[in-house]
Amino acid sequence: MSVVVVGGNDRMAAKYKEICGNFKCKAKVFTQMPADFENKLGSPDLVVLFTNTCSHKMANKVNQKAGKHSFRVAKIHNASANALKSVLEQYCTQ
Repeated sequence: MSVVVVGGNDRMAAKYKEICGNFKCKAKVFTQMPADFENKLGSPDLVVLFTNTCSHKMANKVNQKAGKHSFRVAKIHNASANALKSVLEQYCTQ
């Protein structure tokens, strides 16, 4: 399963990838908006959107792409490791 984490803290990016790896998920992490963000998203199985720490522009791009390519978006206010674990427990199997 492929997961894209959007938002979150820069220092936690490696931890987010590690947590996704524990759930046997391939992960991309975007804590800040890169150039050509919409194409770099790809078409994952799940996007975890940390709404507290991402820009409105990033959130809008994710929502637009999800509408076109019909992938799931889990929106969470908190950008903690435990919040990510709880979402992955719902969507991924270990």
